[in-house]
Amino acid sequence: MVGDRELAHILIVDDDLAICQTLKSHFQKNAFQVSLANTAEAGITIALSSNIDAIISDIRLPAKGGLDLLREVKALKPELPIIMITAFHNMEMTVAAMQCGAMDYVPKPIDLPELDAAVNRALFASSRSDHVTGEPLIIGATDVSPTQIVGQSFAMKEVYKSIALVAQSRVTALILGESGTGKELVARAIHNASAERDMPFIAVNCAALVDSLLESELFGHERGAFTGAVNAHKGKVEQVGEGTLFLDEVAELTPLIQGKLLRILEAREYSPVGSAQVKKSKARFIAATNVDLQARVASGEFREDLFYRLNVASINLPPLRERQGDMPRLIDFLLRKINRDLRKNIRRVSGEAMACLNAFAWPGNVRQLDNVLMKAAVMERGDTLTIDRLPPEIKCSRMPASALEIDTSMPKDLLSLRELEKNHIVRVLQRTGWHKGQACEILDISRPKLERRIHEFNLSPPDRPSDD
Repeated sequence: MVGDRELAHILIVDDDLAICQTLKSHFQKNAFQVSLANTAEAGITIALSSNIDAIISDIRLPAKGGLDLLREVKALKPELPIIMITAFHNMEMTVAAMQCGAMDYVPKPIDLPELDAAVNRALFASSRSDHVTGEPLIIGATDVSPTQIVGQSFAMKEVYKSIALVAQSRVTALILGESGTGKELVARAIHNASAERDMPFIAVNCAALVDSLLESELFGHERGAFTGAVNAHKGKVEQVGEGTLFLDEVAELTPLIQGKLLRILEAREYSPVGSAQVKKSKARFIAATNVDLQARVASGEFREDLFYRLNVASINLPPLRERQGDMPRLIDFLLRKINRDLRKNIRRVSGEAMACLNAFAWPGNVRQLDNVLMKAAVMERGDTLTIDRLPPEIKCSRMPASALEIDTSMPKDLLSLRELEKNHIVRVLQRTGWHKGQACEILDISRPKLERRIHEFNLSPPDRPSDD
């Protein structure tokens, strides 16, 4: 273990000699012993014959790949932490690496602080006396239905890692995120990455049906159970079998259905409407909501015991305004889909249109972006999507809102310190799309202090009037 020797020993496996030397120099300066290998075969030999504390390996290697190294080393040294790096990072690659047993996953170009943090986590985990590893689970063939989750930002990479980890067991999961962030896509990705991927995946919108219909939809009913029930009906719980039942908008469940859902989660049993028969369920449950469930619990609108049953594993989806780096890839993906579905031929987006799309805050997230691009593509006659096809609110998103216009009629050198502070806070809030967390980082102030300044200066987002 790490504590048995003076220096922790890291093995770096990459066919890029420059990267190997750079990482070797970096880790040696940080008091690590470092070994290098340029092929998977050489890395496997060193890993199995030496006292290695952690491995950093590229996925794309000549002949044998990094995933082959991962599997072979884990088969003989399951406790050895392995961190995968690659320039070809996507959700499927991340899931494959994590489920083959990778401790972490870092994309190229390598961010050294991120890699350092991953190495520290790996060494800490391997040094724990109670460390236990399970048998790796390998994702199936690559020709399964695509999950269609797009993004390579740091926030999305964390989502991909969570998907891989949650999919390894049948634990109940709760997906949190604003409307339009792709909660059902994440639920499908968990299902597709699980051992039950060949079982059914059924989605139910809990907000779409009234109590009596939702109860019947979920648990089924017997003939004559209520007016119009001329035949017996199997509910989604029975239909899904050992597959995955996705409960969207779970916060909208009434107390009656909350109680029945709690019973099936705790005892794995339920009764169809109008029947005294008790049935068993082996379904895997994934729930999602766009509201603060803990606030609902505090207000008495949602059962606390049900909240804890649902919140065994949770995944938080970032809003689109926190994924600016993903915009070009998302727009490309959505336009490809639109071209296919609508038989359009959009080949590029003008610079002006891209600037507006990037500047907009997207309160409706990816769903709103998809809708805007679809409408623009329908109206576009050529192969270039131009700014003229965008709706007015998005074309104006690069301009300061009238409610937050900065008074420049007076020379800046005559403004008071308080006015300068207000103007700078306004600029930062506009630039971040009123993301207060990012604004605090730029302004280097605490969240409570920013809130006080917003109140003092009577500021409000463009879509909400001020208190005046």
